[in-house]
Amino acid sequence: MTSPKIAVIGGSGIYEIDGLQDARWTSVDSPWGAPSDAILTGTLDDIEMAFLPRHGRGHVHSPTTVPYRANIDALKRLGCTDVIAISACGSFRDHMAPGDFVLVDQFIDRTIAREKSFFGTGCVAHVSVAHPTCPRLTSLCETAARAAGITVHRGGTYLAMEGPQFSTLAESKMYRDVWGADVIGMTNMPEAKLAREAELCYASVAMITDYDSWHPDHGEVDVTQIIATLMGNADKGRDMLCRLPALLDKTRAPCQHGCDRALDHAIMTAPHARDPVLVSKLDAIAGRVLQS
Repeated sequence: MTSPKIAVIGGSGIYEIDGLQDARWTSVDSPWGAPSDAILTGTLDDIEMAFLPRHGRGHVHSPTTVPYRANIDALKRLGCTDVIAISACGSFRDHMAPGDFVLVDQFIDRTIAREKSFFGTGCVAHVSVAHPTCPRLTSLCETAARAAGITVHRGGTYLAMEGPQFSTLAESKMYRDVWGADVIGMTNMPEAKLAREAELCYASVAMITDYDSWHPDHGEVDVTQIIATLMGNADKGRDMLCRLPALLDKTRAPCQHGCDRALDHAIMTAPHARDPVLVSKLDAIAGRVLQS
């Protein structure tokens, strides 16, 4: 049994958590580079929380330049057990309207310019991301969102595009009609894959701001409209987060879905063949299995 420590990675519009006690910004060094920003730590209803603004305060990083590996590594080093990722997204479904939240359970990764793994030459590992989000953590987010009066949809496929430009009309129609995606965003990949490698439970909360460009009654994405919806979504997202600690036990059992044991049989490289430099960088991410 361990004590839960909830990490929140806040996307566009969410740059803090309301009501944190003993709040302070903490700088964390990572062998994978500098994280997006310092991390805001504190407690909420006696549950330890850590908040990392994905794009940095002031929105410094584009979706492509977010230091995803450093962010996940820093949260792991702080002792976080669970990661809730909140991000702005477009919708491919009429019934998933701007202002609604979608609790994502699948991804299609179309990003092409990002480092997607902590492992590589000298220490090869393969983890399963067949089910990339944690059902237990997702259920807690659903309960908190409904208690906050948010219209929330359980389950949906998130198309992760490279960006920073929005989709062409042809792309938007293909993602919706051919590939069956439900929402589109730019930041949950490779974040979800890295969280699995780090053996962290991960939940994705997509806050819908627009209908992308496929919808015949809404036309192309309008940034002014997105920002207006984003501000309302940010208030809802903070309300949801404030309700989460009351739903958590003060002790945390092993994840029943195995998220926290994802590396049990993943590392392929024989101990004698492992690169010591890479292994030293993996001390927080994979120390549990590398040291056994």
